[in-house]
Amino acid sequence: MVKNDEGDEYFGRMNDPTSVGVIKGPCGDTMEIYIVVRNDTVEDVKYFTDGCGNTRSCGHAVARRAIGRKVTDALSISAGEIIRSGECKQESGRHCAILAVSTLYRAIADYLLKA
Repeated sequence: MVKNDEGDEYFGRMNDPTSVGVIKGPCGDTMEIYIVVRNDTVEDVKYFTDGCGNTRSCGHAVARRAIGRKVTDALSISAGEIIRSGECKQESGRHCAILAVSTLYRAIADYLLKA
């Protein structure tokens, strides 16, 4: 589990991403996911959140899984996968996993709608 943003190569914002997804979760945490896509492949990913440790861990898990994948393959990343991986707390972190994955989907949708 990622405890903080020190040493987390995926944490931060991007100046010139291909697309962005931003969602505010029901808990009040906001998740932002930035992606750079070249040749239909996710070449770079960053996430930013003002949320708790679970939200950060889920953002990291989603970014790590998305990088290097074809855009359509990145759509197969699921909240269940993140929860089962142990990268967030199974009970209290479920909504964080859903928030992170949904934000990735929004970033991908933004890319696909521009293409």
